[in-house]
Amino acid sequence: MFDTIMVPVDLRHTPALGKALSVAAEMAKAHNATVNYVGVTSPEPGELGHNPEEFKEKLNQFAAEQASAHGLKVAAHMIIDTDPAADLRHTLTKTVDELGADLVVMATHLPNIGNYIWASHGGHLANHVKASVFLVRG
Repeated sequence: MFDTIMVPVDLRHTPALGKALSVAAEMAKAHNATVNYVGVTSPEPGELGHNPEEFKEKLNQFAAEQASAHGLKVAAHMIIDTDPAADLRHTLTKTVDELGADLVVMATHLPNIGNYIWASHGGHLANHVKASVFLVRG
């Protein structure tokens, strides 16, 4: 049913991703799917690396840890964006198509007042991609 699962990850907040990562692992095992962990960074130095190559190493390490912990087929997909905060919705939407993902599993927060005006990142994906989108709270 699902062959390619995309999981956007913010490596600064991995503890908050636990439930979404578990759901993605369970779905991947059930469907013998590959999980693509997607991380977005800027070309400038940041808390996750002095340059995109350092960020990519951390993302690859994260993916390898998930593969080992859950027995998954995984890939890491790094995206370099000059303004990740402003472009994230567009970037993730484009990446779903680039990866050929048929399922996106994404951590999300409880809705707040702003979500009645602007969709969350996950809500935006659910409205703009052909893939199924599984938003996981908690």
